[in-house]
Amino acid sequence: MAWAVLQTLSRFAHPVLAFVQSWPKSAALLLGIASATGFAPLGLWPVTFVAFAVLILLMAQAKTHRRAFGLGWSFGVGHFALGLNWIATAFTFQAAMPVWLGWVAVVALSLYLAVYPALATWGAWAVATRSAAAGQAGRLTPLVLSFAGMWTITEWLRSWMFSGFAWNPLGVVAVDLSGLPTVIGTYGMSAIVILASGAGLMLARRAWRTPMIFALMTAMAIGLINFWTGAQNADAQYQRGPAVTVVQPNVGQQDKWKGGKADSNFAKIAGLTKPLSNEPRLILWPEAAIPDYLETGYPWVYYDRSPADARARLTALMKPGDLMLLGALKLETDKSGEVVGARNAVMTVRPDGTLGQRYDKAHLVPYGEYLPMRPVLSAIGLSRLAPGDLDFWPGPGARTLDLGRFGKAGVQICYEIIFSGQVVDRANRPDFIFNPSNDAWFGSWGPPQHLAQARLRAIEEGLPVVRATPTGISAIIDAKGRVIQSLPMGAAGRIDAVMPPPHKPTLFARYGNALPLIFAATLLMLAIASARRRR
Repeated sequence: MAWAVLQTLSRFAHPVLAFVQSWPKSAALLLGIASATGFAPLGLWPVTFVAFAVLILLMAQAKTHRRAFGLGWSFGVGHFALGLNWIATAFTFQAAMPVWLGWVAVVALSLYLAVYPALATWGAWAVATRSAAAGQAGRLTPLVLSFAGMWTITEWLRSWMFSGFAWNPLGVVAVDLSGLPTVIGTYGMSAIVILASGAGLMLARRAWRTPMIFALMTAMAIGLINFWTGAQNADAQYQRGPAVTVVQPNVGQQDKWKGGKADSNFAKIAGLTKPLSNEPRLILWPEAAIPDYLETGYPWVYYDRSPADARARLTALMKPGDLMLLGALKLETDKSGEVVGARNAVMTVRPDGTLGQRYDKAHLVPYGEYLPMRPVLSAIGLSRLAPGDLDFWPGPGARTLDLGRFGKAGVQICYEIIFSGQVVDRANRPDFIFNPSNDAWFGSWGPPQHLAQARLRAIEEGLPVVRATPTGISAIIDAKGRVIQSLPMGAAGRIDAVMPPPHKPTLFARYGNALPLIFAATLLMLAIASARRRR
């Protein structure tokens, strides 16, 4: 497929290159848009590789550091504006905000996020110019190596600076290249994508040696990693996990919080939960699955029904031996009993109606679950996208819940699953990760992108991931990142399955993002060495 794309593009090479050379920043913007088509749901990953190859060519032609920075920034604006277009859909569910504000938010966020690709192109250009005496062709190898290293570093920075927004790392376009993320993680996979793009550019310029070495080393690495993981986990295929029931009621965001539809919404999810056999099972419901408060102690005005009645509705769907994990809200009160905050939580409900361990979401969504600078922004009429006047409070971080016969569960609520290296309590490794989410906000592009990133977490950590969403895509993902069963978007249904077994801890599970950062530093050192040798 990639070769066919290259052949098609070659027919238009001269007019395209003429435009690229005459209007480099405009070309970079269009290349950024094209590169985002490699993400789900389009999945045009060959276009992503070609777009990055042409960007590298533009970088090689840049005369100043300002031009290099501007190329990366223009590329980043297009890259994020298309890939994050689903954010605009979220604003359509908030009546207090005009619809057009959603697109303003997409563009504004893209203008900020584009700084990270700009830093990558600027840093790579600075390293490559050490070999200026070798000319443009001589700079290509150090430029590709340094660009791959710098992109890895800046993508890692994007994951935590200003609370972090790690959505759509470049490596997700190569999620099916199994094995490598277990060692170099998602951000290291992003470097692999850039190295492959650069290798393609070198081949097009009839420079064969470096791409062949890179291809051989990558193939050997994949082979060795797959052999090692296969040997390490040979017994895993014979382990039988617990029975699970994943429920997707297909309740849209427009109906979720309407009081008049609360009973019918519960009837949908309840009807899909009823037991089909006598085998004990772990029941998994989506984020914020019910509007009821399950805990006592809140002011009475917050209850539509008593906590005992709310829990009784749940236990009526369970058999002895069952266990339920579901998304629910918890309120925080001050010493006087006044409610001052809320928690986005996953609660454990036992068949006798008692509550077990709880997980509180730690990585909250700015403007979605809390309003930064609330006094200022609320004064000009802005509010959270999620309904309610209370801001959510963050939990302490990754935690493992002991579910008895059902094993140990790590929990990551909604978009927390996108943060590579931050999803598991490494001191108390779980047997699987439960990722309840509400993707009904995310339009048609967000849910498949979310699923792809959850698959990367499964590969990195060597753990199954189970996703439960109200409108899709709910799925069971094994420890190799393969989707075992799933429910499509916009459909009601349930998944009855056996939990896939976990693998032994991967290298990434042991050392986290230290590994991709070491990989990036190695690439930068190779780039500097190559630049000096060529000079």
